[in-house]
Amino acid sequence: MMALEPSPARDFLTGLGARLPRPRAVLVVSAHHDAAYQEGRATVTASPAPPTIHDFGGFPDELFAMRYPAPGDPALAWRIVDLLAGHGLSVSVDPERGLDHGAWVPLSLVYPTADIPVVQLSIASNASPAWHHALGRTLAPLGDEGVLIVGSGSITHNLRALFSARLPIDAPAPQWVTGFTDWIADRMAAGAIDDLLDAVERAPHGRDNHPTPDHILPLFVAMGAGGTPFQADRLHHSVTYGLLAMDVYAFG
Repeated sequence: MMALEPSPARDFLTGLGARLPRPRAVLVVSAHHDAAYQEGRATVTASPAPPTIHDFGGFPDELFAMRYPAPGDPALAWRIVDLLAGHGLSVSVDPERGLDHGAWVPLSLVYPTADIPVVQLSIASNASPAWHHALGRTLAPLGDEGVLIVGSGSITHNLRALFSARLPIDAPAPQWVTGFTDWIADRMAAGAIDDLLDAVERAPHGRDNHPTPDHILPLFVAMGAGGTPFQADRLHHSVTYGLLAMDVYAFG
């Protein structure tokens, strides 16, 4: 709903593109592209014209009418295959898959003209945070090649609690949400990578905020892609509907 509803996170993303160097392409690692069924293998999209995927239900018709017609970049997809294969990481190529809402919703705000090529790389929710971090570290050279690498998930993501609470969009966050996000911010500032990779187990209310791992795994890919030495900058912090923290971090 960030594509339609006013919020601090929407305002931040709307102005972000103008403050970033213009990339030649964007690689998005989305929580909604999950290759878990492939036993830890990543999947990369290689469509030259990826369609907009409306992978949700029960939302306004206006959302289903939205399209993000960015071009794809098959050459970048095969560059990713080569990078990962060189480090012993398996990846398959999908020439037909489009952009899920974890990609096109934020990109429609950051780059609304949809004129920058976009490729998606999957998570694998049955693989460990360390596997995803290694995946990101392997992709780090792309940053020097003009590729913006984006991890798109949510710093907190408990939909069962969200739908049960039915809080207004501007509701304050409870302690079990702020305790987790504050811990993440502290560990980011300290460069405590091992703590962060084990955040669901070590952080206060980790399991409450991430009953499933899918929405935090893109964070670890982005962390790895920032390269070394580790540097994390918290660019934005807000909460939507009281329970969905919308933190944005930049790495490297």
